[in-house]
Amino acid sequence: MQMSRGVMSGLTTTPMTQSSTAIAEIKNYILAKGLHPGDALPTESQLCTDLGVSRSSVREAVRTLVALDIVEVRHGHGMFVGQVSMRPMVESLIFKGLLNPGDDHRGLRDIVEVRITLDNALAEPVTHAWHNRHDPELNTLVDNIEHLASQGKLFTDQDRCFHTRLLQPLDNHLYLHLTEAFWAIHTLTVPLLGAPKLEDLTSTAKAHRAMLHAARTGNIPAYHQAITQHYAPLLAVLT
Repeated sequence: MQMSRGVMSGLTTTPMTQSSTAIAEIKNYILAKGLHPGDALPTESQLCTDLGVSRSSVREAVRTLVALDIVEVRHGHGMFVGQVSMRPMVESLIFKGLLNPGDDHRGLRDIVEVRITLDNALAEPVTHAWHNRHDPELNTLVDNIEHLASQGKLFTDQDRCFHTRLLQPLDNHLYLHLTEAFWAIHTLTVPLLGAPKLEDLTSTAKAHRAMLHAARTGNIPAYHQAITQHYAPLLAVLT
């Protein structure tokens, strides 16, 4: 394996330790070889030889890349390209939201505001993608959401499926990944606020139907209004 030394290391002017060099070179290798999640990586010994660094430096580099979900270690099988998911970001932001419980939920409020901004930014492509488009799965999800809300029950799984399905037709899949990441943060931290009120559940449930209707009719202003209705109960608790 021949490692390339220019791609990643040129991004910083600070001196690189053996570990940071190994991190950069492993990333370079994945990119240069065009590897995908699940593809095999060189062995630890091979990395040491090719990089000219110690085994401890390679192990430290691998631990860092595993934490970032760039590398996956399967004991007894070797190292592979990780899923490169947003899991590390989600875990970091969740921890940030929990770190200062006395800050009036500032961390969670920031996350919700970013999610609102993203949803509003996607109003035009979503309404374009769903204009006059019918999907029995979305109809069922909205029906289930409203039914659960009427009984004072949470609809966490249905909410996730609804927002995921709504973004699936879009060409840019990063939108979907970002929305899922913020949904995960939102869902895992909201229970800290206590049980939601029945009227809040009902209002949020109605907002899902309003979003779907606005998307299918191509009504961008109505879609924005439905987003506001969707998050209003949560923002009221956080302010």
